[in-house]
Amino acid sequence: MRIWSMMAAMLLALVPAAANAWWEQDWAYRKAITVDTSPSGLNVSGAIGRTTVLVRLHGGNFTFTEALENGADIRFVGSDDKTPLPFHIENYDSQTGIATVWVSVPNLTGGEKQQIWLYYGNKNAPVGEDVAGTFDPDYAAVYHFNDAPGAPVSDRTANGNNTQNPPAGVNDGSIIARGARFPGTGALTIADAASLAMPAAQPFTFSAWVKMDQPAAEQALFARGPFVIGLANGVPFVTAGGARIAGSQPVPTGNWAHVAVTADGTVIRIYVNGVEAGAASSALPALAGPISIGGGEGRPFTGEMDEVRLSRVARPAAMLLAEASNQGSADKLVVFGADEEQGAGGGVMMYILGATPFLDWIVIAICMVLLAVASVVMWTKGSYISNAAKGNAIFMKRFRQMHEDLVQVESIPDVGKAELAKMKKGTLYDIYETGIDELQIRQKKLGDRPLSGEAVEALRSAVDAQVVAENQKLDKWMVILTIAISGGPFIGLLGTVLGVMKTFGGVAMAGDVNVNAIAPGIAAALLATIAGLAAAIPSLFGYNYLNSRITTMSDEMRVFVDRLVTRLAEMQADRAVPPPSPRLMAAE
Repeated sequence: MRIWSMMAAMLLALVPAAANAWWEQDWAYRKAITVDTSPSGLNVSGAIGRTTVLVRLHGGNFTFTEALENGADIRFVGSDDKTPLPFHIENYDSQTGIATVWVSVPNLTGGEKQQIWLYYGNKNAPVGEDVAGTFDPDYAAVYHFNDAPGAPVSDRTANGNNTQNPPAGVNDGSIIARGARFPGTGALTIADAASLAMPAAQPFTFSAWVKMDQPAAEQALFARGPFVIGLANGVPFVTAGGARIAGSQPVPTGNWAHVAVTADGTVIRIYVNGVEAGAASSALPALAGPISIGGGEGRPFTGEMDEVRLSRVARPAAMLLAEASNQGSADKLVVFGADEEQGAGGGVMMYILGATPFLDWIVIAICMVLLAVASVVMWTKGSYISNAAKGNAIFMKRFRQMHEDLVQVESIPDVGKAELAKMKKGTLYDIYETGIDELQIRQKKLGDRPLSGEAVEALRSAVDAQVVAENQKLDKWMVILTIAISGGPFIGLLGTVLGVMKTFGGVAMAGDVNVNAIAPGIAAALLATIAGLAAAIPSLFGYNYLNSRITTMSDEMRVFVDRLVTRLAEMQADRAVPPPSPRLMAAE
C-alpha cells in the first residue's frame, strides 16, 4: 500500500493547480491555444493586425464528447480571459471528431506568443457564433465553399456578396473542409456592389488556395474587366490595364498552393505560399462590373479552389505568410495547450487524460482490472506462503522432538489448539499426517512385520500424491500473474495502435499535419501502453518473488518426504525385531 501511495503522490506532483481565472462558471472545460509568431513557431516579423485564424479540432487535440454535438457551446476568449472573440464554425462533426473554426484574433504582431482560450462543456449554451464579425470591415468578400451542393456560395462577411451561381462541383476533402471544383467551364459570378467598388489606385488583396489539375496557356482565378489574376502554364500572373506581372516559378500541378496578390496603389505584388514571388510598380485602374472566380473570358480554369478572400486594403506580407502557414497542412501558427477542468488540476497529465479516446479507455480499464486481479493474487498468495512457512517452521520443531517415535500431531500432549492451527496452515503437516495414516493402515494388516519394498513404495506414492496436492495449492492462481506479465503489454499496445490510428486518421481528415496536431493524440494513445506495463511490471516482480518462495517450499517438501518415508519404514522394522533375552544379555 505504501508503494501505491508513493506512486499516486508522484503523479499528483506532475499536475499543477489550475489557474484561478475562469471566464464563465457555466463552462466546465477550457483549452489554452497559443498563436505563435515567434521563432519557436511561425517565425515572422512585422505588424500583422487583426487576423482570422483557422483552428482545426480533431480527436487528438479536442474532447468532442465533452462538448455539445453541434459545437454550440464552443467559445473563444482573449488572452485576458475576459473578452470574447468573434468566431464561426465552418464545419463540425462530433461523430468523426473533425471541426474547423475561424477565430478573430486582434492585434497580432510578429515575434510574439499570444494566448487565447477555447471554452466548452456547457450543455445549456446557445449558439455563440458571429459569422460576419469574424472578419474585419476591410474584407469585401470571403468564401469558404461550405454551402450545400448545388447552392450559390455564401459570402461570410457582413457585405453579403454571394455568388450568383453554384460551383460546378464540390470536394468534401479540400484543404480546408469543403472546396469548389472547376472543370474548365462554369466560373462563379459575383454581381457588382457598393462594397466591391474599386476606384483607380484602390488598394486591394486577393488570396485563395488553388490546386491546378493541369497547366494551360492562361487560366484565370480572378477576373474583373482588364484586371485578371491567374496561372500561365502554372506561373502566377497579374494583368492590370496595360501592365503584366509574372511570378518567378510555377505552382506545382495537383498540389495545393496559396496564391495572393496585393496592390497598394503603387506596387502590385504576387505571393505564393506567403512568400513574395513577383512585383512591379503599377496601380490598379478603376474597376466596376461583375467579378468572375475560377475562370474568365477565354481563360477557363481546371482545378479546385478554397478560401477565396477579397480585401479593400493591401494586406501586409506577414499576414499572408501567417495565413498560408495556418491554413495549410503544416500549421506552425497555432499551438494547442492543455485541457483544464473547472475546479480540477490542469497540466500535462490532465491534458493527456482529456485527450484519451474512448477505445483507449476501454483498454486501460482492462489493464487496470488485470492489475487489480494480479494484486489480489499477489497479496493472498504472499499471505498464504508466509503462513505456510511459519507453520512448517513450527511443525519441523515438533518433528525433530519426536525423533523415532512418530505419532499423530494431535496426540502430542503439549500441543495446543493455536499451535495446531498454525501447523495446519503449513504444507508439511498434511504430508506428515498422510504418511502416519498410511503406516497405521499397514500396521493393521501386517502387524509387526517389516514393510516390504512394495509397501514402502505404496507409502511413498501416497505421500507424493499429497505433495502434488500441496504444490497445486501453492501454484493456484499464479497463471493470473503470467497472463498479466505477457498479456498486459500486448493489450496496452493494442490500445496504443488503435489510438495512433485514430489520431492519424483525424489529422488526415482535418488536414492538420504538424507535430502539435499529432503529439497530443500520440501521447494519449501511449497511455494505454503505460497501463499495460503498469499491469505487467508489478506482476513480474511479484511472480518472481512468489515463484522463488514456492520453489524453496517445494524443495523442502521433497526433502521431508524422503526423511519421513525412511523414518516410518525404520519404525516398522524396529517393531518387528524382538528385544534381546535376559539370558543372552547375561551371557554376554
